[in-house]
Amino acid sequence: MPIHLRADPGDYADGCLLPGDPLRAKYIAETFFDDPVEVNHERGMLGYTGTFRGKRVSVQSSGMGCPSAGIVIEELAQLGVEKILRVGTCGGLQSDLSIGDLIVALSATSADATATHLLGGEPHAPTADWELVHGAVHHAKELGKKVRVGGIVSSDLFYNPDGGQYQRWSDRGILAVEMEAAMLFTLGALKKIRTGCLLVVSDVVVEGEFKRITDEDMRAAVDQMTELALVTVTDDH
Repeated sequence: MPIHLRADPGDYADGCLLPGDPLRAKYIAETFFDDPVEVNHERGMLGYTGTFRGKRVSVQSSGMGCPSAGIVIEELAQLGVEKILRVGTCGGLQSDLSIGDLIVALSATSADATATHLLGGEPHAPTADWELVHGAVHHAKELGKKVRVGGIVSSDLFYNPDGGQYQRWSDRGILAVEMEAAMLFTLGALKKIRTGCLLVVSDVVVEGEFKRITDEDMRAAVDQMTELALVTVTDDH
């Protein structure tokens, strides 16, 4: 039994969603799962397993930032999880992104030192699993959901003292900033598991202006993202 996820092999399904917020994990399980069972509550990192449209699936919170997410992802792999799809929020970095837009991440530039400790300081491009990326785009079309696909950046700072960094990322074509995907994709490569990332644009930080999503719009966007994520992660292809 791992130290932080107090569960046994088999308690989690092969496919698992990974929100940062424990209460979002609880919401996903209670709203979208049939017969959800709590499989972890250690340190308040809530995790659940149930079924979605007849297929077994799990959801496990990761906490905030690459160090916390890294612990959870390592232990999910120890417990036999084979596919992990992050469902989170992000700051949009392109002027044509709107509050509530959905992003499918292809890659995650690492602006966080955590993953480098796993790589011996060697360069690495953290990249999502192509089948999960393709599946998310395919199912988004089937569900009539519009998504943006491209590179994001994982930062180790939420309150960033370098106000110009967002614009530099934007100028390089990066779609959005969040805090966990680079670690997820790096561990996916090292542990030979499939990893992906879907994001809701919860705020926009471009051209010196900051806009934040409302709670009502956030719930609606999270519901859309979660449905897409569950269809994708339970797809057997």
